[in-house]
Amino acid sequence: MPELKLGVKRECFNCGTKFYDLGKPEAICPKCGADQKNAAQAESPAVAQASRRKRKAEVAKPIEVEEEEPIEVAPDDELDAPELEPAEIEEAEADIEDDD
Repeated sequence: MPELKLGVKRECFNCGTKFYDLGKPEAICPKCGADQKNAAQAESPAVAQASRRKRKAEVAKPIEVEEEEPIEVAPDDELDAPELEPAEIEEAEADIEDDD
């Protein structure tokens, strides 16, 4: 398989997105549209990295989960079955035999 030439791998100074410049002379971020030539004018790499960490920390917030009471399920031997009259039992058995 031929190796694809994607250009230089870059990281946007504005939003932190990683992308390849595809060999183009102007590296423009595909996510936010920032021209990477403006990176030197914007802020130093150390400041940019610190701000990205801060943004990521703000996004990661713990989710509060309410605890629900467990549902109690009775064992099969404790389930209440309807009481049937002997005539109803014979009728149900006859229906089962007729289906076969």
